[in-house]
Amino acid sequence: MRKHPPDEQHIDKEMVKVEVNLDDTPGEWLGYVIDKLLDAGANDVYFTPIFMKKNRPAVKLELLCSLSRLEEMKQILLSETTTLGIRYYPLTVFRMERQIRTIDIKWGKVTIKEGLQNGEVVKASPEYEDCRRIAEEFHVPLKDVYAEVWKQLE
Repeated sequence: MRKHPPDEQHIDKEMVKVEVNLDDTPGEWLGYVIDKLLDAGANDVYFTPIFMKKNRPAVKLELLCSLSRLEEMKQILLSETTTLGIRYYPLTVFRMERQIRTIDIKWGKVTIKEGLQNGEVVKASPEYEDCRRIAEEFHVPLKDVYAEVWKQLE
């Protein structure tokens, strides 16, 4: 089992939450936009279904990024979506102490991210990409790979 030293818990004070409501951006563009934002350094990007005026179905695109990346995020949103306006505001983010380790399951190695509190592991989560790769390589259901990981973590 390979372990990485823990990252200490910390608070990010230079973060920004960015929001746009999109009622006329085609759905097939949204996946493209999320990839562009993540590739440009957004920490997180997600969509929420909403209804806007005149009962128009829409999505709210929200992202979290460092203040230093705000201008780049705004440029992507203005050029890649149909929005005419962007809301953003400062946000403080608390991050748990984390450590990464690798475990062996019967099909190979899986990276585990662990959240620590007072030096004790309180949360653990397998890396999706490792589990997906194993499921595809060994032609087993993804849920079976996760079940094997959870057995190791008990």
